[in-house]
Amino acid sequence: MKRITSARVSQFLFLALFLVLFLRTEYRGSDEINGAVNAFFRADPLVSVSYLLAAKSFSWLVFPGLLLLVLTGLLGRFFCGWICPLGTVLDLVTGKIAKSAPIRLIKGNLKYWLLVPLLAAALFGVNLAGLLDPIAILVRALAFVVHPLLGDAVRGGWVALYRIMGEGRDLLAPGYGVIRDNLLPFRETFYPLAFLSALIFIGIILLERYETRNWCRNLCPLGTLLGLAARFSPFVRVPARLCADCGACRDLCPTSFDREILQKEECILCMECQLHCPSGRVRFRLAGVAAEEGPLLPERRVLLGGLVSGFFVARLLRFRDPVAQARLLRPPGVRDEKEFLARCVRCGECMKVCLRSALYPAILQAGVEGIYTPQVIPRLGYCEYNCTLCGQVCPTGAIPNLAPAVKKREVIGKAVFDKNHCLPFAKKENCIVCEEHCPIPQKAIRSRKVRETADDGRQVLLQVPYVVDKLCNGCGICEHVCPLEGKAGIEVFTVTDRTPLGEYQGEAPTTAPVVNNPYAGSN
Repeated sequence: MKRITSARVSQFLFLALFLVLFLRTEYRGSDEINGAVNAFFRADPLVSVSYLLAAKSFSWLVFPGLLLLVLTGLLGRFFCGWICPLGTVLDLVTGKIAKSAPIRLIKGNLKYWLLVPLLAAALFGVNLAGLLDPIAILVRALAFVVHPLLGDAVRGGWVALYRIMGEGRDLLAPGYGVIRDNLLPFRETFYPLAFLSALIFIGIILLERYETRNWCRNLCPLGTLLGLAARFSPFVRVPARLCADCGACRDLCPTSFDREILQKEECILCMECQLHCPSGRVRFRLAGVAAEEGPLLPERRVLLGGLVSGFFVARLLRFRDPVAQARLLRPPGVRDEKEFLARCVRCGECMKVCLRSALYPAILQAGVEGIYTPQVIPRLGYCEYNCTLCGQVCPTGAIPNLAPAVKKREVIGKAVFDKNHCLPFAKKENCIVCEEHCPIPQKAIRSRKVRETADDGRQVLLQVPYVVDKLCNGCGICEHVCPLEGKAGIEVFTVTDRTPLGEYQGEAPTTAPVVNNPYAGSN
């Protein structure tokens, strides 16, 4: 019977914890989420370092990641071999994918050419680290693809079971209720970029066909950052070279023995070599930083080239479509777009917990630098007036965690009537659906009775709606419930000033916020 290392046990425990937290990052009937998968992001050094470089400020939310980076400098690259959930998934699929002798598809310093430009771009204000962060990749694949498909399959199976068993299915209802309430997503949603998320995840898995932990040793920017820190670790493996009379370590090691010498920065401390060494020679002991052969930092050309690349990436990716910008609505509490992009890790947690299916990943609405960041699409869903879940699960505070009373006053955008589509304006037909659904207690959408002449010459008494800008928070429910098919008669547009709503008295505002409104003069 093959013995299991402590690292392997730790991997399974942390993977189980990750999956439990992932399932808890969901609306389960409570207005509060006390445990979420955001804990893994807050302990992610790549997220922490890129946050500090891009935001130019410190937050205690990212302190665990900085602490883990320091611990890596002391103990070595233990995160990859003991904690990382994506690494554990790769270890589980290794051997399931047919492969012959290892083939080194990726050679040279490509991993540094990924890490250094990412950090340099963050330094120049464009934080793209979340696109290649391994935990973000895994969460997006689960949240956008695996979990929705699982929910659809189980719900479809439950319906099919009724056709087979009829009323006898009710005997299984309690068990289905447990599965539905604890394992399935709360709502059925299709996410844009789901295919891309699946493609990236499957591509990382297929790399195992050519080399174990191929992603980890050759591409992963988090692993590369931890590897740089691990070079300073005083703990070393003895012997550092393959024994002349034995090559067992080469077969056992998933990352480090691609040459005769153990690569300290690539050693993930899985302890397989120590546990299964035929002669019992392998040990890990204190030896000091000087024991590491070679320079402690990448080559100068990689550093300089990475900095220059990051600078140009930060400049080139900031191009945005002004038309798309007018409809780019961010989650409640986000007031500054630049600050939001610097902090957002693109994990998808906010979209997963969104109660009314309002949040979806941006494609190019915010430019390339905004890909995967959350945006509100009112026609597909709206921001629930009493909900604060997105701020609760955001790992970096890009979406602030606000009290319900404060969140209700946060401005997402402003509603604007399109008089060419809205029924009372375009067809002289009464419709106050948007006013009826407006959640603001004083009603941000109101109507006044106006006598109009219909197209056939009849005099009709219309209830003509209008928006009270000082009360509208842009939640999007008006656009969502508009009975028109396709384009709504009322739409929410972004505003230049997202100052929270204040107390309002009177029937009409004296001043209005600047709205990116193509229907100028509609209200």
